[in-house]
Amino acid sequence: MNRTFLITGVSSGLGRALASGALQAGHTVVGTVRRQADAEEFAALSPDRAHARLLDVTDETAVHSVVEEVEASVGPIDVLIANAGYGVEGTFEETPLRELRAQFEVNVFGAAATVRAVLPYMRERRGGHILAVTSMGGLAGFPGVSAYCGSKYALEGILDAVRKEVGGFGIRVTAVEPGSFRTDWAGRSMVRVPRSVPDYDEIFEPIRAARQAASGNQLGDPDKAATAVLRILDEPDPPAHLVLGSDALGLVRAARADLDKDLDTWEELSRSTDFSDGHQIA
Repeated sequence: MNRTFLITGVSSGLGRALASGALQAGHTVVGTVRRQADAEEFAALSPDRAHARLLDVTDETAVHSVVEEVEASVGPIDVLIANAGYGVEGTFEETPLRELRAQFEVNVFGAAATVRAVLPYMRERRGGHILAVTSMGGLAGFPGVSAYCGSKYALEGILDAVRKEVGGFGIRVTAVEPGSFRTDWAGRSMVRVPRSVPDYDEIFEPIRAARQAASGNQLGDPDKAATAVLRILDEPDPPAHLVLGSDALGLVRAARADLDKDLDTWEELSRSTDFSDGHQIA
């Protein structure tokens, strides 16, 4: 089955791999980029089926205009992959609020605007698949990337709620949670906050050095990630969460185990806050 995809952020990294994989599988892909040179390069991948659009996902009006135009000129959007995003590296205390807001503006509100733009069309057609690239950092927190993890946790919460709202319309929603992949995320796509508090040297400097050293040598293969994502599109019951990478599996499972331990250890205290005559939520 040939589909029409809208994928944000296809100039490089996972976005480019996802778009290339979809094109190789015979699908039509509308990919968004920020620069005209990237648009021309993307369109050249397949003159008939690769359609580039210039878009800043933080411009809500532009997002809705692009979706409306694509629906009219290219065709109904069957699959949205909200991929555009970047990372901010720095301890929370050292990260200015302006950097935190900017991180959320792209990773949360940019993705949310794109999802909101396609929903009316998919709801009217009673079908479609919405995917958003979050991160293993949306299911487990890591020191040194608090802004990034916070944005991905926020997006995870939105997707979980939206999934329950639109499932009755035949719209499927999947959060894609990659681990460390061999992309530019830890390179040119990373904003590194300047150091200012020496107390964090011991915990943070090794983290920053290890991340820089690993850039370009990560375990994850972007092309294999694209293959995995494309596979679930034909599943009758696709996953709500698709964790990608053995590193992500291990780290997310460890985080879930920590949560389960707290739930079990403090269950009695948790239950102690109920009214004795209250109503149990179904």
